[in-house]
Amino acid sequence: MKQQVSGLGFPQNVLLKNHTTFKIGGPAKLFFIAKTKEDLISALKTAKRLKLPFFILGGGSNLLISDKGYKGLVIKLQMSGIKIQDGKIYAQAGTELWGLIELSFKKGLTGLEWAAGIPGTIGGAIYGNAGAFGSFMADVIKNITVLDSKTLKIKNIPLKDCKFGNKDSILKHPEGVASRRPYGASKKNLIILSAILQLKKGDKKRVQEKIKEYLKYRVKTHPLNFPSAGCAFKNPALKIKNKKLLNKFPELQEFSKKGLIPTGYLIEKCGLKGKKIGRAEISEKHANFIINLGGARASDVLKLIKLTKKKVKNKFGINLEEEIQIIS
Repeated sequence: MKQQVSGLGFPQNVLLKNHTTFKIGGPAKLFFIAKTKEDLISALKTAKRLKLPFFILGGGSNLLISDKGYKGLVIKLQMSGIKIQDGKIYAQAGTELWGLIELSFKKGLTGLEWAAGIPGTIGGAIYGNAGAFGSFMADVIKNITVLDSKTLKIKNIPLKDCKFGNKDSILKHPEGVASRRPYGASKKNLIILSAILQLKKGDKKRVQEKIKEYLKYRVKTHPLNFPSAGCAFKNPALKIKNKKLLNKFPELQEFSKKGLIPTGYLIEKCGLKGKKIGRAEISEKHANFIINLGGARASDVLKLIKLTKKKVKNKFGINLEEEIQIIS
């Protein structure tokens, strides 16, 4: 029997492409903006009552949503607010990452300069342990406060229990179990409400210089003129021992010493820069970006992802793992 969802006060069939940086995605069956903890709990109770799956949406970056949309309740978190005390930043999950960087600069605090230019919210950055230039969110997190969607209880998780990894955290996995679900919504039960970040006192002028330096680098090397979800794949954290590969691609020796292989390099060496499927393209400016040329479909992007993984596996013997979250 078809469920009746009218009269709930939740907008229906909201196009999710308008809520992602990729500008791709079909409609959500139900859509709700949560501005408070109480809003969030109320929405979760509604999803449970209607027996609908739910998905938590932040700033919409690092996200690819199916052309068919999401047959459940999408809850967009807009709980925002920042407070600084004794070098600690208390930030709600819906706070824009850029707003946090600006405030830390004004207060002369260092530790977040690397995040300048990264779109999205604090919650999303913590969820995927965002990072750049050798630094990660895990480096500045002291603890996080989460809501258990099953019990609706709130608890604090200290840094040591967050299990941060290579663009990964305990929050990406149900019940904290490390399961891989690359082509579906995670059945995670922990929702980030807020976090405490520990920054250091720094020289305000130097902090400003670093922010400008990182922003300049992103403008120069990233395809910012087109919608994207950021880097499509994680940089493989491994050391290459295949001597034939190391001899054929000398740059791999240096990367291998650091234990982190730039995926953009691997994709470029496979000759995939500029490869198009439909209106999606592997960027000619940065090969680890898949861009939307205008009107791209999720199916186009998924085909490029599949092709890229196959080519890199055949050429380098490396299994690429998506950095973007894929919701189908």
